[in-house]
Amino acid sequence: MLWQGKCPTAPETIAATLRTKAPHAARIGLETGPLTPWLWHGLHERGLPVLCLDARHAKAALSMQLNKTDRNDAFGLAQVVRTGWYKQVDVKSLPSHETRALVGARAQLVGMRTETSNLIRGTLKTFGLVLDKGRGSVFEANVRALAGDQPTLWPLVEALLTVWKTLGEQISVIERCLIDQARRSEVCRRLMTIPGVGALTAVTFTTAIDTPNRFAKSRSVGAYLGLTPRRYQSGEMDSPGRISKCGDRLLRTYLFEAANALLMRCTRWCALRAWGLRLAKRVGLKKAKVALARTLAVLMHRLWVNGGEFRWSDKEAVA
Repeated sequence: MLWQGKCPTAPETIAATLRTKAPHAARIGLETGPLTPWLWHGLHERGLPVLCLDARHAKAALSMQLNKTDRNDAFGLAQVVRTGWYKQVDVKSLPSHETRALVGARAQLVGMRTETSNLIRGTLKTFGLVLDKGRGSVFEANVRALAGDQPTLWPLVEALLTVWKTLGEQISVIERCLIDQARRSEVCRRLMTIPGVGALTAVTFTTAIDTPNRFAKSRSVGAYLGLTPRRYQSGEMDSPGRISKCGDRLLRTYLFEAANALLMRCTRWCALRAWGLRLAKRVGLKKAKVALARTLAVLMHRLWVNGGEFRWSDKEAVA
């Protein structure tokens, strides 16, 4: 051990401290966290041999310590990096993180808008006012028609309705930004040739994968996104389980929605949809959608790597 100490959390101060205290460092360990992209890119630009450690692996090693302190964690991470018992994590580019922030903000606002509309419905039900089904302008018109003549209830409902409308407007602003990015990206335009895959799914996929060449095989993308079954094997016991649900949860959701659109809304025949329908008859619709979502992820990665587009099958030619 050469030195132990603290310094401000900023790339320039950390780099200066490392050059002073450990000028010949061979590896610099950094655990995944909210500030990791900023710190990793800042240290990497300054020519330091920094690598990012998987927080789950680091936690397994650090859990052997009785007392959890910052000093003990730093010492434990240094030992993990020294021994090589770690899993290195690829850090995405800053432009990918910026786009991912837009995708995450949109998803958060959509959830808030849904909660607000449910709050409006629940508030009206308390007073025996049941809203009809409707979305968008129909929902707003129904609320005004039902509660507009309630002198004591309307101020509350109007405030909630204003919040609901504002959320919808901001969601539209973010969606336009994402659609513009998808139109400008040659990769996203090729991915959108796949039936069921829209601009949002394509943009989310490219930001989640970021560098497609880090996967040697396209089928590894399914496991990376948590769309492959778990497996527990011990002696004579070998039992598969449900999908692992590791990785990007939001992308899994969008891929599942893309699979649903391909099976339920696509009217043009293709071999991929026919395979999904046959699978649904055998194992059920929900499992078929999960399997189709995994297949879509593999297909999107393959198209990204080889620079191709989705090729529609001819039913008669296949028959």
